[in-house]
Amino acid sequence: MTSTSAAIAITTFAMAVASICIAPVSGQQASGSLPGRLGEYVNEHVELTSENDKQLFGGEPVTKLLPADAANEVAVFGLVWIAAPMSAYIAAVKDIERLEKGPNFLVTKKISTPPRLQDFAQLTLPAEDIEDLKTCQVGDCELKLGEEALRRFQSDVDWTKTMPEVTSRVETQFRQMALEYVVRYQKAGDSALAAYRDNKRPTFVSQEFKMMTDRMPLLTEYLPRLKTYLLEYPKGAVPGADSFFYWQSAKFGLKPTIRINHVVTVETPDGAAVATKMLYANHYFWTAIELRVLVPDQARKGFWFTSVSQSRSDGLTGYLGPIIRTKVRDEAQKGLESALRAAKASLEKS
Repeated sequence: MTSTSAAIAITTFAMAVASICIAPVSGQQASGSLPGRLGEYVNEHVELTSENDKQLFGGEPVTKLLPADAANEVAVFGLVWIAAPMSAYIAAVKDIERLEKGPNFLVTKKISTPPRLQDFAQLTLPAEDIEDLKTCQVGDCELKLGEEALRRFQSDVDWTKTMPEVTSRVETQFRQMALEYVVRYQKAGDSALAAYRDNKRPTFVSQEFKMMTDRMPLLTEYLPRLKTYLLEYPKGAVPGADSFFYWQSAKFGLKPTIRINHVVTVETPDGAAVATKMLYANHYFWTAIELRVLVPDQARKGFWFTSVSQSRSDGLTGYLGPIIRTKVRDEAQKGLESALRAAKASLEKS
């Protein structure tokens, strides 16, 4: 990894979302204070400065790095006021192909229900990834692939063919495996997620996701049922919730990164939550989550847009670890600030 690389099961879940979205007091909120449990969360876990408060209530976004495991985690908090209906953002998320479109997004494709092979027709791999697959071994491979997937590439691809023939075969197989991966997850949940053997110890994505979310107070203390749903999917159902999947190829670090995500949105009359769970990335990441909570404020029209992004990676240790971690975290914080500014500008303009 380079320094530029490295981010419900019951009805009462709606009450859990509302508990962080509604101020437990009546009347107008005091100028310069965040409503209800959002304010409680920020005070206890983010510790904004007086200068941060001035930025927030002046309409500017604020971002902060959060405590995280220095060896493999990056965690960033962001908050901004948006003078627009919450429904506008939820609608934008559900139109993910349009929302995540731009110079850094090579392809964003929503996956059908049920998933189809055609959903992955635009999935391609750069030449260096295909060349790497030719010599990949379990425990020594640039691409993040489970042992079974790697052995399938080694056995099913005739590497003596011409490069165009090899590329066509590899990409066809990668698309099929991506489809199978999503289908298995939809049937079996986290137990179907990958296990990597590219380190001194096996890395199980399901365990990494649980350890990561255990370190997120916004989930564990304020939205525990959402956490349970994300960990125990596909068990249970949530009134007011919607769920979809998409894959994406995006510019990241020195090479495009393919990611497969599971998005859960929950809406109530009093607020909303959006969780994006990374199921797979072919480079850099074991897993990641972005949690966005939309919080109305009785004092004015619009909502507080809260974002907590957390990711786990294997590239933050070693001799250059401290330098890489600093660079990655700085860029993650700057990236979130840019995203908050863009969301505010787009939604308020609309």
